[in-house]
Amino acid sequence: MVALNPVRRSLTAKVMAERLGVSERTIFNYIAEPRGEYEARANERRRLIAEKRAQGMTMRAIAAELGVSLGLVATYAKEADQIAQPVELDTQVLPGQTSVDDVPDE
Repeated sequence: MVALNPVRRSLTAKVMAERLGVSERTIFNYIAEPRGEYEARANERRRLIAEKRAQGMTMRAIAAELGVSLGLVATYAKEADQIAQPVELDTQVLPGQTSVDDVPDE
């Protein structure tokens, strides 16, 4: 469901619901950020974090510059490192094979 008035909020839905005397679901329905916008913003943040780590910035410096938590930077940096790591292939020759290329077709 697309929100009636999509905006970024500074308070949690729980706090707003308590202040206004409505349910949290009502708050979500009224002001939730559309999924596509959220994902675009998150992907841009992932890109920036990976770029700044590649430049040699510390995680603390990146967190301070982007205004995000150190934990978020660590999570995104770990994701980027896992994506960048080359996959090692098993090159062990099994009994009955003369080379790694002698793998039977299934």
